[in-house]
Amino acid sequence: MSHSMPPLVRPALVFFIALSVLTGVLYPLAVTGLGQALFPDQANGSLLLREGRPVGSRLIGQSFSDPAHFWGRPSATGPMAYNASASSGSNQGPLNPALAEAVKARITALREADPDQKAAVPVDLVTASASGLDPHISPAAAAYQLPRVARARHLDPARLQALIEQHTERPLLSVLGEARVNVLTLNLALDALH
Repeated sequence: MSHSMPPLVRPALVFFIALSVLTGVLYPLAVTGLGQALFPDQANGSLLLREGRPVGSRLIGQSFSDPAHFWGRPSATGPMAYNASASSGSNQGPLNPALAEAVKARITALREADPDQKAAVPVDLVTASASGLDPHISPAAAAYQLPRVARARHLDPARLQALIEQHTERPLLSVLGEARVNVLTLNLALDALH
């Protein structure tokens, strides 16, 4: 009776170690190196800087509640809003009473922030995205908030509308996706006006 390895164990072990090195070390190093060389901004989180310091990522929403800023989509992440390590939706369907109550409370908050605004509230201002991290709102959601922000900042609404237009991202090739406004970049541009 021999105590040596069965004939298939050694090649299997060598193959396992080779694939582990290839997929666990070499491939990640290659992808990271290519990402840093070809797409450094995206590979490092698409960070936005103000005075050399990061203020956020253009890929992750942030919570704004000041009437002088545009507000983004609600976040469904926990334990805090826009928690990138807990990206998820609320999993509440349209018939869920908890979702209906949350939407009602958000509409009330928007109406209280701007009692003169009588237009219908855009849906993206009262419902979270699937990830709970969406940094964008629709141009309609930005237009809905325009009067409140213009009053709070004592700005001409036409000037503010032009700023919204400058920060509206159009669909790729004019057909893929929808027009959208990145709330963080818009608010940073708004803060730079003063």
